[in-house]
Amino acid sequence: MSLSISHKEKSILYMSGVSKSFDGFKAINNLSLLIEPGELRAIIGPNGAGKTTMMDLITGKLRPDVGDIFFNQDVDLTQYSEAEIANMGIGRKFQKPTVVETLTVFENMELALAGKRRVRDALFFKSTSAGLQRIDEVFTTIGLGDKRNLLAGALAHGEKQRLEIGMLLAQDPDLLLVDEPAAGMTDDETEKLSVLLKSVAGEHSVVVVEHDMEFIRALDTRVTVLHEGSVLAEGTLEQVQNNERVIEVYLGR
Repeated sequence: MSLSISHKEKSILYMSGVSKSFDGFKAINNLSLLIEPGELRAIIGPNGAGKTTMMDLITGKLRPDVGDIFFNQDVDLTQYSEAEIANMGIGRKFQKPTVVETLTVFENMELALAGKRRVRDALFFKSTSAGLQRIDEVFTTIGLGDKRNLLAGALAHGEKQRLEIGMLLAQDPDLLLVDEPAAGMTDDETEKLSVLLKSVAGEHSVVVVEHDMEFIRALDTRVTVLHEGSVLAEGTLEQVQNNERVIEVYLGR
């Protein structure tokens, strides 16, 4: 399946007819996906469905064999490097938090705000008043303002996940890709994270790859099911959970 150009004109992310093979194995197989500006979308699917490969293609870590990937309607992501794509306004959060545990929570935010500089230069970066205001805004959003002077290593797992999302938000991305954020969280942490992601959608487009069905339910948003590298079903969580093919290949296992 491929999408029409008219679909592209109302997208923040547009993937059409995308395929990617490794040694003859099609990890992504004619994948088409459209994310609208400000949308929160959940992506689910069994292991090997192509979720990570899809994010690698969006962020420029991999190049598709065929197909179109456009950002903000007219930016052809296949023509840019991973670093260039990150600087365009696509932020990616991996499953394991990558905060610097020996720095304070505030210093991690400063480092993120320095963003595009080399790490060595970023360590000596001093925030402007506008930068400090942005950090305060993000602390309010992620709910960690009272922990700003703690070492990041002292945070609970869920707090580290929220800090890392905050570090991406400090750079004001148009599109945020979040990989299995609820893994290893308590119920309370999971609830706080779902509230956070719902609160930042609208101002940002957010794509969440996740296995935890209760977390997906809490997000209360449109769900795309991937299977063997292509879209198997889309709709509300209730709709995809009642889809016979989805039950057969994923939920029924």
